[in-house]
Amino acid sequence: MKTNEIPQPTEAELEILTVLWEQGPATVREVNDKLNERRSKEMGYTTTLKLLQIMFEKGLVTRNADARTHIYSAAMAQTDVQRNMLQRLVDTAFQGSAMQMVMQALGDHDASTEELQEIKALIEKVEKLKS
Repeated sequence: MKTNEIPQPTEAELEILTVLWEQGPATVREVNDKLNERRSKEMGYTTTLKLLQIMFEKGLVTRNADARTHIYSAAMAQTDVQRNMLQRLVDTAFQGSAMQMVMQALGDHDASTEELQEIKALIEKVEKLKS
C-alpha cells in the first residue's frame, strides 16, 4: 500500500491501533478495557465498537468473524502508519521541510544525552547511505 493510500487515523482510532499493536488481536471488550486503563475519561463499550466498525470500513483494522465474538487486528504495521502520519505532518505543517520539523522538535523538547547520541548516530547512518 502506498503512503498516500494509507488512511489517516483520528486520535481515537490511533489509541485503538496502539492497543492492537501492543497486545495483538483482541475483542471489542479487550480493546475497551485496555483503553479505559489508559484514559482519564472512560470510553463506553458501544463507542469502542462503533470506532472499530468505522476503522474496519476504512481499512485500518481487519476483523475475524469466525467466532461469535469478533476479533480485531491492526491492518498495517505501526511503522507504516507512523511514517505516513509523519510525512503528512512534514508536508502540511512544515511545507515539506524535515529540517524545520526536527529543529522545532529539538527546540521544544529537552532531549536527553542518550536521545542526542541516537540522533547523531541516525544522521551518520543516513549520510553514509547517501554517499
